[in-house]
Amino acid sequence: MVQSIFKAYDIRGYYPEEINARTVEEIATALGRHFPAGSIVLGHDGRTSSPALAFATARGLALTRPRSAVVDIGVCTTPMFYFLVNNLRAAGGVMVTASHNPRAMNGLKVVGRGAVPLSGTDVKKLMHRPHASA
Repeated sequence: MVQSIFKAYDIRGYYPEEINARTVEEIATALGRHFPAGSIVLGHDGRTSSPALAFATARGLALTRPRSAVVDIGVCTTPMFYFLVNNLRAAGGVMVTASHNPRAMNGLKVVGRGAVPLSGTDVKKLMHRPHASA
């Protein structure tokens, strides 16, 4: 896994060289172990690579959580995603997006309860933890 994808505010890189389905599934598996009990909101932007990365995210989350815990909201804006994480009182959420970056890039915005952001560097640290919850 390319370590430079873990940024201060998110996880992002060039698709598929730096970030791809395998990378995202591995990250999502670690996130599934990290989030407390409850639902996880999953959304994605309109990039052509986003549906495949959202599917890989759902697959990774399902390895450590019941499938019913993932609330896939499909294509949405990031503000809509934040709203739904709060409105559904979800344990957290993952938005597949590279935001304003070039379309050749993609990534993940990760939030906990209350849509409080987890930085890419926070996610990187929890990936190296033994299978314990935060």
